[in-house]
Amino acid sequence: MKKKTSILIVDDHDIVRSGLRSLIESEWGWAISGEATDGREAVAEALRLKPDVVVLDVMMPGLNGVDATTQIKSAIPDTEVLAFTGTDSEALMHQVFAAGALGYVLKSEAGQHLIPAIKALRAHEPYFTSRVSKAILESYLKGGIQAEQITPGGLTAREREIVMLLCDGRSNKEVGAVLSISVKTVEAHRAAIMRKLDCSAFSELVRYAVRNHIVPP
Repeated sequence: MKKKTSILIVDDHDIVRSGLRSLIESEWGWAISGEATDGREAVAEALRLKPDVVVLDVMMPGLNGVDATTQIKSAIPDTEVLAFTGTDSEALMHQVFAAGALGYVLKSEAGQHLIPAIKALRAHEPYFTSRVSKAILESYLKGGIQAEQITPGGLTAREREIVMLLCDGRSNKEVGAVLSISVKTVEAHRAAIMRKLDCSAFSELVRYAVRNHIVPP
């Protein structure tokens, strides 16, 4: 008997996950293996369940979809990631693809494109909607996305995690507890981040993180 296609859905909104579940479960031979509400939980569930496809909201609290994709693809390369987002930013698209996602579907186009996108990724084939393809082509014709837009500010993956947690309102102590590092290490990372980004105030760091799609607006 042919193995069912297992799918992990990740979004921080209950109503979105419910809609995804309805669409996916209408397809014969597909099964929702699990759900997650943020990037950190997505990575843990992906490692536990090893699904065929992860349908992943890009803009989430805690750990965003770009960094979650990087961790998932690093640990389980055979699992494909479909970026599912309401944002058609060219820079964000390039960040997601650089992280290892194989497809990109806008939430406004889910009804038309979600099922064919999952089918393509299940066969390890890329999937882009016409809007995404157009945006990528336009960025290429304009001279392409610059390296700093793919890795904004030259931040490391750990620094991006710390930025996300700080912008989520976590204290240095709470950030250290989440990442299993000391408060002094968090403070050192925080100081390095502020220097890299030339930020003199925390409010500037928050604006940078929102502008570069590291955290939701």
